[in-house]
Amino acid sequence: MRIIGIIPARMASSRYPGKPMAKIHGIPMIGHVYLRSKMCPLLNEVYVATCDQVVCDYMASIDGQAIMTAATHERASDRAAEAMLKAEKATEKKTDIVVMIQGDEPMVTPEMLSQAIGPMQQDPSIQVLNLMGDIATREEHDDPNEVKVVVDRKNDALYFSREPIPSWKKGAKQLPMRKQICIILFRRDFLLKFNELPQTPLEIAESVDMLRVLEYGYKVRMVPTSVDTYSVDTPEDLRDVETAMQSDLLMGRYVHLRR
Repeated sequence: MRIIGIIPARMASSRYPGKPMAKIHGIPMIGHVYLRSKMCPLLNEVYVATCDQVVCDYMASIDGQAIMTAATHERASDRAAEAMLKAEKATEKKTDIVVMIQGDEPMVTPEMLSQAIGPMQQDPSIQVLNLMGDIATREEHDDPNEVKVVVDRKNDALYFSREPIPSWKKGAKQLPMRKQICIILFRRDFLLKFNELPQTPLEIAESVDMLRVLEYGYKVRMVPTSVDTYSVDTPEDLRDVETAMQSDLLMGRYVHLRR
């Protein structure tokens, strides 16, 4: 089974322009995500998919692998699919599973990636899978930058929202509160099929891609992780992450991963 990691990255983020190259402990954020993802032994290759030459040049400077993609993509999954097809053409090897790792997750760990990949290796019926983590505070529950998810007894997603679900006013503090962690796995052919499907009303209203999967009647398997990470949506988040990574042990292993 050939499993590749793809990290979509673009400089023109509406909420935080230039985010991929924002430095954390002197290293651009995209470098942290790439080098940490490379530590996962279950990934055959890791690529950064970008439309920005500055990101491509940085990846070359650390002997990393970048694939230039179109600047017209609006969704990370479209960029990831283009990069996958270009990687297949270059290597002459067909992909089985694509692990889409968001470029604003600089605290991603190889353990998280392995936790996500394992269930998909074991269960061929799973077409798309996300990691999820616990929400610790009311502030995080209310934060629209955090995508909340509710699941059924099999940990298949019932609904995603940027609003606080389940309802705090109606007893959510006694229920598990969970958030999507943006490590999303697709089987190869389902990624291509997903990108061909027209966007759906709930997907557009909530600005959550995974609702397209649910609205067309497919399942999204959610896998819990206890690894505590923080995504970067704002400059304030960047400062918080830099503080949280002060004693990070994985950074000491970066130099050994450069090809």
